[in-house]
Amino acid sequence: MPDVDVVVVGAGLAGLVAARDVMRSGLQVAVVEARDRVGGRVLNAQLPGGAPIEVGGQWVGPGQTEILDLIAELGLSLFPTHTQGRKVLDFDGRTLTYTGRIPRLHPLVLADIGYGSWRLDRLTRRLPPPGSTVDERAAALDGQTLATWIQRHLHTRGGREFLRLITRAVFTTEPEDLSALWALAYLGANQGLDALTTIRGGALQDRIVGGSQRIALTLAAQLGERVRLNCPVTDVQWGDSGVRISLPNAATLSARRAIIAVPPALSGRIRYLPALPADRDQLIQRMPMGRVIKTNVVYDEPFWRRLGFSGQANSNRRTAATVLDNTPAAGSPGVLVVFTEGRRADAASRLSPPDRRRHVLADLAAYFGPAAKEPIGYIELDWAAEHYTGGCYGAFTAPSTLTRFGAALRAPIGPLHWAGSETARRWTCSMDGAVESGHRTAREVAAVLNASPALTPPPSPG
Repeated sequence: MPDVDVVVVGAGLAGLVAARDVMRSGLQVAVVEARDRVGGRVLNAQLPGGAPIEVGGQWVGPGQTEILDLIAELGLSLFPTHTQGRKVLDFDGRTLTYTGRIPRLHPLVLADIGYGSWRLDRLTRRLPPPGSTVDERAAALDGQTLATWIQRHLHTRGGREFLRLITRAVFTTEPEDLSALWALAYLGANQGLDALTTIRGGALQDRIVGGSQRIALTLAAQLGERVRLNCPVTDVQWGDSGVRISLPNAATLSARRAIIAVPPALSGRIRYLPALPADRDQLIQRMPMGRVIKTNVVYDEPFWRRLGFSGQANSNRRTAATVLDNTPAAGSPGVLVVFTEGRRADAASRLSPPDRRRHVLADLAAYFGPAAKEPIGYIELDWAAEHYTGGCYGAFTAPSTLTRFGAALRAPIGPLHWAGSETARRWTCSMDGAVESGHRTAREVAAVLNASPALTPPPSPG
């Protein structure tokens, strides 16, 4: 491959945004992607009949200015997530329906949840984003798991179990797995727990007409032949003079700078010559990915709406732990999207596909009635089984990681720069965060290479 100014490893949203910004600044750029597609954790599949449906990241909401500005620039449009109707909560062995934001739990449990949420929000407002300088108070949080924090600050079994349910839904892992500091800093970077779990006015408010992968496909089209697919990077040689990337079939690509735009754990699978500094290596060893299986269950029409249901359901014990109405903008076919998270995803992944399907359909029938057992389509993706992803929605840190090694999360190392949604200062581990990180790393390399970042977009192609 010809030499370039900047090579970007990874054609997810972060890498594509970074590459386009580099291109607009007048520098030569190449993007190398291991998969046979672009988008990373953003991916569309096809419904019966051929319409697209999201099997990866998909929602955007107010305050996510980076992704919303990009969507508008690319000429894509949004439509709202369906919310009308009753919600279902399967909690502590009983199933209840409710409208509004608050389920009818025992008053003491509700008070406990409210107090715990208030404590969380109070702390998150005082914490900087993940990877920032850690003070003594933050270090104390980093020395404990989120499970420890929940145990100390909530006083009812129901309240603790409800926050465990929320933890799985937001982080796709168990409270015992992640640092309390990462969890709280993450919530602060994402405008608080309310914004992450609310549809209207929150991060789940809107979807992209035609599916979210359209963003990546449109960006890739603008980059053209600069994007090379089926090019997994095996080695990165780096030094003062730049980088040399080793690709399949003994191909190499040299550049003055490299932007590594893959999840932290995947960046650790690359061999670096010389080896990365120990702090960076230790950091990525302590940043596993969350675990989630995402399933779109397809019906002739959204029957649950006729029955007065919104399509939203949550459970602290079922395989279908989080459910939302995922029907396309056209209104048909009807689609329920199911998320199986954390340890429930561990258990579900060990079942055969037919057994897993039976569990999911039985859960949906328990929520919305027997019609849920008669789908016309079933689209499932276990993101932990995706070799070039390793999990979703994003990475998190184990206890004491941010205190000891957090400074290495975003800091460039020689000619190497780090992008990806985990490195974002706002809306960490979201599509918005991915876009932010792409812009940031493009500015970093442009500044070093004495080029000015583009201030205005070029005319639309054609």
